[in-house]
Amino acid sequence: MAKKYVIGIDYGTDSCRAVIIDVENGDEISSAVYYYPRWKKGLYCNPEENQYRQHPQDYIDTLELAIKESLSKAAGDISKDIIGISFDLTASTPSLVDEQGTPLALLDEYKDNPNAMFILWKDHTAIQESIEINELAKKWEIDFTAYEGGIYSAEWVWSKVLHVLRADEKVRQKAYSWIEHTDWMSALLTGNTKPEKVLRSRCAAGHKAMWHEKWNGLPSEEFLTALSPYLAGFRSHLYEKTYPSDTSAGNLTAEWAGRLGLTTEVKVGIGAIDCHMGAVGVGIKPGSFVRVMGTSTCDIMVVPYDEMKDKLIPGICGQVDGSVIPGFIGLEAGQSAFGDLYAWFRNVLEWPLKNILQKSKALNEEAKTSLIEDISHEIIPLLSEEAAKVPIEKSIIVATDWMHGRRTPDANQLLTGSITGLTLGSSAPLIFRALVEATAFGSKAIIERFIESGIEIKEVIGIGGISLKSPFVMQTLSDVIGVPIKVARSQQTCALGAAMFAAVVAGKYKTIEEAQSKMGQGFVCEYKPDMNNHEKYKSLYERYIQIGKFTESCL
Repeated sequence: MAKKYVIGIDYGTDSCRAVIIDVENGDEISSAVYYYPRWKKGLYCNPEENQYRQHPQDYIDTLELAIKESLSKAAGDISKDIIGISFDLTASTPSLVDEQGTPLALLDEYKDNPNAMFILWKDHTAIQESIEINELAKKWEIDFTAYEGGIYSAEWVWSKVLHVLRADEKVRQKAYSWIEHTDWMSALLTGNTKPEKVLRSRCAAGHKAMWHEKWNGLPSEEFLTALSPYLAGFRSHLYEKTYPSDTSAGNLTAEWAGRLGLTTEVKVGIGAIDCHMGAVGVGIKPGSFVRVMGTSTCDIMVVPYDEMKDKLIPGICGQVDGSVIPGFIGLEAGQSAFGDLYAWFRNVLEWPLKNILQKSKALNEEAKTSLIEDISHEIIPLLSEEAAKVPIEKSIIVATDWMHGRRTPDANQLLTGSITGLTLGSSAPLIFRALVEATAFGSKAIIERFIESGIEIKEVIGIGGISLKSPFVMQTLSDVIGVPIKVARSQQTCALGAAMFAAVVAGKYKTIEEAQSKMGQGFVCEYKPDMNNHEKYKSLYERYIQIGKFTESCL
């Protein structure tokens, strides 16, 4: 009997990655990654305004390239043995669409309009809209933010949609509905793009759109129009039902089967947010606290119904039935900047390289480019090496991790970062150490919020690039929170989780738990806390809390 395979597609902040997985044992057969070409050039983005937009054509082109290359890398022709595809994607990353469900940027007249594109999760242009949503929700007879942690974020869909509708009359006149990137890819590949017919992800809807069965779906028309008349009619062009990721959205269309080199027998799964799929890929179960550690962090837990009962956990990114594993309540939290914080500091240090060395006439262009790339590549590893040598007693610089606002606990995108304790003796490694400690302190604050709310944490698991590449960051995190951290073996845990769901959707396994047990890849290492350091960090953590309160009081 021929082997069978599934494809997990991981749409990250910068790229699309395709991974082909053996359904019997979870072995990775091949993979390929393509970076979004327009995004890589910095098009349609304005970091000073916190505007981050992505063109839908980037998603289409990279998907096609990544799948084709993955198939070409496999030993022999396995195209007819692919039985399923599922997606993990960033969220909330929505786009306005027309009556056919086409993202407006795919129409010629809107092709270069950032407001017609997908609004990336990290876009914070909608802060004012999120404030208005929260103020109205607290006055309304139903608090539609109740299952979103009680605070609606500028990173989420209704804030973003309202912002672009207000900002752009031309887009407003054409917009018929909106769609999350999470839903658009499966709709596109199955040919079901009309807004009212798209099968919507329970994961994205529950955590980002204030969807809940308790009030028959999305916030009411009355609530939305009270928020703004520009939202009139949108609810009727959207959805009431949502679906967990063990549900099929349909089969590949003949067009897409041809474009990808696959067959129309391939089942396409309902997508989910990348970190939720990553948690599945690493084998999440009740008691697991899974940290997806990249440009930001996303923290995921699953809780049995009888443990969750009627609890409402304040200040997190939602609690949604079936958003991670069907049959459990999925919890999400996280930090708006984690790796991005380190990248910011690297960019600061790179300034003279790009603005002085680049203009130097002492070297030719090839030598300058090579030197700049070599130095830039070594900045973070060398900072980590030197920062690790600093005793905690000399770590007198304390920072907050809010350079891109705060996601949890208690979302507030108006917050900015702060660094205190600087002296004329403060070196780059000392400042970098303070930034790493700040991200660890932010992580500890999230864990404490779960524990205070009666959620039991039995283990901490790290996945993502930072968990595999930065021992200094991981050891610091373990020391600060005072518990061991296991690191997932797979470098593509999010795509692996998507592949597991693809195997269920294609009928290979009946449940995602069964797929996890057969396809899981285990752990590569475990960081254990130095409890002496943990005790020392307690006073620094208290300073972090105090400085954070002061920073917030200055708004």
